[in-house]
Amino acid sequence: MPFAGGPLHFSHCRSFGRRVAAETLNIRDAAQCAPASLQNLQAPRPGIAGLDLPWPLIMGIVNVTPDSFHDGGRRLDANAAIAHGRALASAGAAILDIGGESTRPGADAVPVAEELARVIPVVEALAGEGLVLSVDTRRAVVMTAAVKAGARMINDVSALRHDPDGVACAAGLAVPVVLMHSRGEPSSMQGMTHYDDLIMDVFDALAARVAACVAAGMDRGQLLIDPGLGFAKDAAQSAELLRQMASFHALGCPILIGASRKSFIGKLTGAARSEDRLPGSLAAAFWAMLQGAAVLRVHDVAETAQMMAMFRSLCYKDHEQTNVE
Repeated sequence: MPFAGGPLHFSHCRSFGRRVAAETLNIRDAAQCAPASLQNLQAPRPGIAGLDLPWPLIMGIVNVTPDSFHDGGRRLDANAAIAHGRALASAGAAILDIGGESTRPGADAVPVAEELARVIPVVEALAGEGLVLSVDTRRAVVMTAAVKAGARMINDVSALRHDPDGVACAAGLAVPVVLMHSRGEPSSMQGMTHYDDLIMDVFDALAARVAACVAAGMDRGQLLIDPGLGFAKDAAQSAELLRQMASFHALGCPILIGASRKSFIGKLTGAARSEDRLPGSLAAAFWAMLQGAAVLRVHDVAETAQMMAMFRSLCYKDHEQTNVE
C-alpha cells in the first residue's frame, strides 16, 4: 500500500508498546485488527506552508549565530545570512530555517533583543523574495515578530514548552509548527539521557505535546514532529531513534529529521570534526527518506538534493521526475 499518499509503499506493519513485544503484521491482518491505524498510514499528508509533500522537503539551515556547532559565526552578519539563504534555495531547499540562538549542547541562552536583531532582518529580506521560511526559536515574541516579517512556520526545539506563552502564541499565529523532543535546557540536557524505554518515552512525550497543541486549537495536520537527535540523547540513542523513526508515524504527523553534521555521527564513525561528517549526514538523510520522513533539515542542501534525485531516478522509473541540470 502507498505510504502517506506518496511513492513509498509498505507491505507490513509493526505493533509496539511499552513493555510489550513488538509484532509484525501483514496488510490483511493489520486491516482486521487496526483499520484506523492502517488508514492513517495510507492517508496523504497535508501540505506544509503551501508546499506539497510527494517527496521529503529539504529544509536548509541558516544559523545567524556566533556559536552554532557547525557553522557558528560564518553568517552572523545579516548580509552573509541572506546570501547563504539565497544560495540554499537555489540549491534545492524548499524551506529555509532561520535561527538566532544556538541550542547545541552546552549553549547559553541569548537575550531576546539580540535574537530578534539577528533573525528579523534576514526573515524580512528572504521572505520579501518569496522564499518559504521557518523561524527556529523557543520564544513567543520571536515567533510573533518572525511570522509578521514573513516566516511561514515555526521550528521549536522545546516543542513549545520553553516559553509559557508558546502554545497560545503558535495557536494564534496559525502556521505549521515543528515539535521537537528535548529535555531541560541546552546547557544541561546532555545530563538527562536516562530513559526507561527510549522509543516509548520519546513517543509519549511527543504525543503529549501534540495533544496540548490540539487542545489549544491548533490544526493537527499542521503539526510536525521531530525525535530530537542529539538533544538529551547520547550517540547510541540518537542512532536508535533514527533506526526506529518509522515508529513515530503512529502519531499521524509528518516527521522532520535533523541529523546533519551532528556529533553522534562523529562518535559512530570517528569523524571528530563537523566538517568531516558530510558522508554520514547523507547516509542519515537517505535512511530517513526511506523511512518516510517529510522534511530533512540539513546544512548541505545541494549534496542532499543530488542524493535524493539519484535515488528517485534509480528506484522510481515511472514516477514523475524533476529535471535537474
